[in-house]
Amino acid sequence: MDGTVLVADDDRTIRTVLTQALTRAGCKVHATASLMTLMRWVEEGKGDLVISDVIMPDGNGLEALPRIARERPGLPVIVISAQNTIMTAIQAAEADAYDYLPKPFDLPDLMKRAARALELKRRAQVVPKAVEPVRPETSDLPLVGRTAAMQALYRLVARVMNADLPVMIMGESGTGKSLIARAIHDFSDRRTLPFVVAQAADLAGADGPSSLVARVKGGSLVFDEVGDYDDDTQGRIVRMLDALPDPAPRIMATTQVDLAALMEAGKFRQDLFYRLGGVTLAVPALRERVEDIPLLTEHFLTRCERDGLGLRRFSNEAMALVRAYAWPGNVRQLENTVRRLVVTATEEEITRAEVEFVLGNQPAIEPLRAGGEGEKLSASIARHLRRYFDLHGGNLPPPGLYDRILAEMEAPLIEIALDATGGNQARCADLLGINRNTLRKKITDLDIQVTRRRKLM
Repeated sequence: MDGTVLVADDDRTIRTVLTQALTRAGCKVHATASLMTLMRWVEEGKGDLVISDVIMPDGNGLEALPRIARERPGLPVIVISAQNTIMTAIQAAEADAYDYLPKPFDLPDLMKRAARALELKRRAQVVPKAVEPVRPETSDLPLVGRTAAMQALYRLVARVMNADLPVMIMGESGTGKSLIARAIHDFSDRRTLPFVVAQAADLAGADGPSSLVARVKGGSLVFDEVGDYDDDTQGRIVRMLDALPDPAPRIMATTQVDLAALMEAGKFRQDLFYRLGGVTLAVPALRERVEDIPLLTEHFLTRCERDGLGLRRFSNEAMALVRAYAWPGNVRQLENTVRRLVVTATEEEITRAEVEFVLGNQPAIEPLRAGGEGEKLSASIARHLRRYFDLHGGNLPPPGLYDRILAEMEAPLIEIALDATGGNQARCADLLGINRNTLRKKITDLDIQVTRRRKLM
C-alpha cells in the first residue's frame, strides 16, 4: 500500500494497532483522538484515506462525513463503529462513506478494504457529489445486532439501497424480513414514493397487476411470501415484470421457504425465480445469533417503557433462560414475550420463574416443515418433541408438559375434523370415536369456534 492514512479514534489501543499495521504496509499515518484535529488535517489537504470512529469526545464521525465530502471530494472514508445497528451502516452509506466496519473488526479485512480504497482514489477522477444530511428519525428500527451475520447483512443492505436490482429477502417467520424491505425503501432515493406490499390476492383479476403498478408509481413493490403463490399468480407476476412502465418500481420479495428447492420440485417458476433473485439477503434466525438476544431484549424493554407499560429489567437468571430458549418465532416472538412479561411481572425485576411460566405457555411444537412425504405421524411428532426439549438449552421445560402437548395436538385435530364434517358435531363425534357430550366439552374448553355449513365430503 502507498499513501497517507488519517486515523481518528478515541481508543488508544485501536489507534496504536492501526498505526502499526498501516505503517508496516507502507503507509504514512496520522492518528488522533479528536474529530476537530481530523477535520483540520482534511482541510489542510492531508491524507489519501480516512479511517474514523463514529462516537468521538468532540463530535460524531458520521455527521462529519458531508463536511469531508465538501472539503475533499473523492477522499474515501472507512467508518468503524461499536454502534451495532443497521442504521449505522445505512447512515454511513447515505453520507457517502467508502465502507463501514463494526467493532470489533477483523484487522486483515480492514487492511484489504483500506488497500482497495487507496487504489480507487489513485485511479478515480474526482467528481463532486451532493451529500444529503443524515436523518435522525431512524433509531427506532428494531434491526439490532452485533453478530457477524447481522453486520454483514447491514453492510449489504446499505450497498443495495439504490441499486436497480430486484431484492429477494429470505428468512424464517418473525426474523424481520418486512423491516429489511422497509429499510431499503425508506433510505433509498425512492423514499418519497409509495411503498406497496402485495399479497397474492392483489394480483387476482384482469386488473390486479395493472392496479398494483398504478399504486406503486415508481416506488417500491414487495411481493410478500412469494413462495406461497400458486402457479397462476406467479405467471401474472412474470407478465407484469416484463411490461413494467418507465420509471419502473423497485421490486422486492420475501420468502420463508427455499425457492430454489421449490423450483427444482416444479412448484416455483424458473423464469420468476431468476427475475426476482437479483440480490439475495438472508436474514438469520434468532437462535443463530444468540449474542444479539440481550440487545434486542433491552430494545424492547425500552420501547415498553416509552409506551407507558412500565420500567422493567431481567434478573441474570431470567436473562440466562431467555438466551437459552431457541425462539422458533424469532424476533417477533421475543418482542411479544417481553411485552407480556412487562405487563404481567409483579416487580420491577423480571424473575426466572416468570419467564418459565410465559415460555411454558408458548406453542410447544413448531410448524411442521421439512418432513418427508412418507413420514409417519408418530415420527413427525417425535421429531418436533425433541426439538421442543432442545429449545430449552439443556434445561427441562416447565411442569405441565403432558397436558400442554395433548391440548396442542387435540385442538387442531378437532378443528380439522369439524371442518371436514361441515361443523356437524354429531358426525364429528362419530368420526373421532368419542361421545358427543365429550366433544362439546372439549370445544368449550379449547375455545374452538364452530361454523355450521353444508359440506360435501
